[in-house]
Amino acid sequence: MSHLETAQAIAKTAGAMIRLKLDSGFATEEKSSAFDVVTEVDKESERLIRGGILEKYPEHRFLGEEESFVSGRSMAEFLEEAKEVPYLWIVDPIDGTSNFVQGIPGFTVSIALACFGELELGVVYDPCADELFWAEKGKGAFLNGRPIRVSATAELARSVIATGFPSKMEARREVYRGLGNLLEKCRTIRSLGSAARHLAYVAAGRLHGFWENGLNAWDIAAGVLLIREAGGTVTDTGGGAYTLQTTDVAGSNGHIHEPFLRCLS
Repeated sequence: MSHLETAQAIAKTAGAMIRLKLDSGFATEEKSSAFDVVTEVDKESERLIRGGILEKYPEHRFLGEEESFVSGRSMAEFLEEAKEVPYLWIVDPIDGTSNFVQGIPGFTVSIALACFGELELGVVYDPCADELFWAEKGKGAFLNGRPIRVSATAELARSVIATGFPSKMEARREVYRGLGNLLEKCRTIRSLGSAARHLAYVAAGRLHGFWENGLNAWDIAAGVLLIREAGGTVTDTGGGAYTLQTTDVAGSNGHIHEPFLRCLS
């Protein structure tokens, strides 16, 4: 089984478990603030994914959202070291936990693999819609086995843009500022509650662009590769190159990227 097949299978297994837990009741707790929550299902999903990957590839490294939170280690330091790591799995066990807690469809499982700091594969699975997005570097992007491409829309005024609302207030204020600049420039704005889902939707042509401030590698790594392989563009919100350390991200179909960034800068 290839790395991609492993990620696909584990994402679907985790997604099925999460979907079953949706109506069964679960404990919820706050992490950094009331805006940042985690459930026992997030932790169970991460254990399942971590165990499945490291059982097959015990020599690989693993970076999961929940593990990173309890470790308290600097992510900037960890991701700088990742440039020397042959295989690093970057995982969000439930991206869109607030959706999950409220019983709103749209939470996802996000799994990426980076080799020496460069993204090699990304998988995003939406268990409610049973949609499996995946991409491998240089091999294109797919949804349930069908190739996907970004939209051909070339005008910001005809674009549907998405964003999210981060848990840290400073980053949230930056999102509000971008909203104010974009409201009169694009067709409409959506917030679906999962950064990975937003990025996958840009790759599939359902959205024309997405930005958010204050994110982490596990939120966006898989979706970044999806957009790249679907023909789109991903940078930081200032137009700089995306790296695993990027926290303020903008992804688009590429055609609208420059006017999009001007609204964010």
